[in-house]
Amino acid sequence: MSPAESSAHSEARPHRVLREVVIYAVALTAAVLLYLLIHAYGMRMPGPTRHAADLGAVGGPPGGHDAGVMLHVLIALSLIVAAARVGGIVFRFLHQPAVVGEIIAGIMLGPSLLGRVWPSGFAYILPPTVAPLLDVLAQIGIILYMFLVGLELDPKMVAKNGREAVAISHASILVPFLLGAGLSLVLYRDEGATGFPFTGFSLFMGLSMSVTAFPVLSRILADVGLNKTPLGMTVLTCAAVDDVTAWCLLALVVGIAEAHGGSRGLITVAMSIAYIAFMILLVRPPMLRLTMKQESADRLTQGIVAVIFVLLLASAMTTELIGIHAMFGAFALGALIPSDSKLARGMTEKLEDVLVVLLLPTFFALTGLRTRIGLVSGTEAWLLCGLVILVACVGKFGGSFVAAVLNGMNWRDASALGILMNTRGMAELIVLNIGLQIRVINPRVFAMLVIMSLVTTVATAPILYLVKGRELAKAKAENGTSPRALNQTVELHRAELLRALEPKG
Repeated sequence: MSPAESSAHSEARPHRVLREVVIYAVALTAAVLLYLLIHAYGMRMPGPTRHAADLGAVGGPPGGHDAGVMLHVLIALSLIVAAARVGGIVFRFLHQPAVVGEIIAGIMLGPSLLGRVWPSGFAYILPPTVAPLLDVLAQIGIILYMFLVGLELDPKMVAKNGREAVAISHASILVPFLLGAGLSLVLYRDEGATGFPFTGFSLFMGLSMSVTAFPVLSRILADVGLNKTPLGMTVLTCAAVDDVTAWCLLALVVGIAEAHGGSRGLITVAMSIAYIAFMILLVRPPMLRLTMKQESADRLTQGIVAVIFVLLLASAMTTELIGIHAMFGAFALGALIPSDSKLARGMTEKLEDVLVVLLLPTFFALTGLRTRIGLVSGTEAWLLCGLVILVACVGKFGGSFVAAVLNGMNWRDASALGILMNTRGMAELIVLNIGLQIRVINPRVFAMLVIMSLVTTVATAPILYLVKGRELAKAKAENGTSPRALNQTVELHRAELLRALEPKG
């Protein structure tokens, strides 16, 4: 490039950046105004006509611990671990993410299948007294899982791939969010949870349409041979930004929903901002010093692990007291530790086996106990379920596709990106379980959204092959990509994949 051309390029760049900022601000303002219109109309609607209690209680009823409760817990855990392993193997054989098989195995252990086929066996294996204990294990699993998600967060990946990925990611959130909020106008009257205003319901429905499962997506990219391509890098960056944005939005939505709106919701938001500032300004510096100290250590000692766990539990307890769920505290602490550090790798190695083999399958099984497919019965209910799936797919694909095309991507790559961003997996289940726990959605809507999560995740790879079959075969041959060893769940491959994508030297 000549000096004249270089000078012209330098002069044009500020104008291009300013134009992008203006376009982004206009789009965001339009999205906010559109949601306010939806919200204004929804607030004038009459309240729900059906009580959430009419559709079944959340989890099992409280009960005392009898002498055989430990036996039931051990039987349940043994069955859960075995079913999750078998389900994962079967779905890997079918060229699907293993996590889908584990989720379906959990649903099969619940009232939707085991409870129908063998009621007495279901009552013995998973009696009501076991459900609260499984819930405790599942919550611990989610807290540890979110800590690992934070550990594997790599800000350099976003910076490396530029503003385009951020714009595409946010479009893939805004569009389905608005469509989900619009869908709440259809669902609120008959399916809204009694006691929750339209605000919380509409925000949650919008969020549930906006989630992308980064770990599942990373495994799909590796399996189809796109993980080392420019398209794969862009998709991974978009999904990483989407992941972080979705968790932040979930914290905000939970805070508003738990506070039932009003001044209490503003207090929750203010406390959340103060907590984030405290973590960044006061906790991050000593955490970085501890991380640097561990780089020269031979191994991660039990003393250091104990310190990390105390900080993890304190952070989780703080966010639970604020009202935005303990898992956000775990995620925030993990995000303070550099993803490529020896401390991050050591904590991941110590936690992942127990998490993958025992705690996450327990979460899937508990999701299965809460998922009552029988509630989605009749033509009207299945039409609503189909509408939920359609809105989720159109919103996620459409937002990603249009933003990608506007950022210069050809229509075939933009289509592939939109298809991949429609993957939901475990991230969606975490969101849905929280929504059910705080009763912002009822069990019927929960079942519909679980079905939507499974359908969108299972459909990703087959539809991707329809759009880019020849290119995928070529990329897989060139990159020499083969399926990874089948001894770990898909949800914890993120750290390995991101380290492989980082430049050497």
